[in-house]
Amino acid sequence: MRHYHSIITIDPNIRSGKPTIRGMRITVYDILEMLAQKMTFAQIIEDFPELTEEDIVAALSFAADKEHQRLICA
Repeated sequence: MRHYHSIITIDPNIRSGKPTIRGMRITVYDILEMLAQKMTFAQIIEDFPELTEEDIVAALSFAADKEHQRLICA
């Protein structure tokens, strides 16, 4: 089991219920998009100093689990 449950939060009042990092307005998608643009962890944290490496890894773990669940249910 991945340990992102205390980091990834879903609140219908924040970003329309999209998965966010610790209730902030930064979504898992935002982090994935930055990584897809070849930003490093250090660059992301420089732009968003409220984030940690653990937050970024949690976003990746969450996305991986969601993809795995999608494949199992297909």
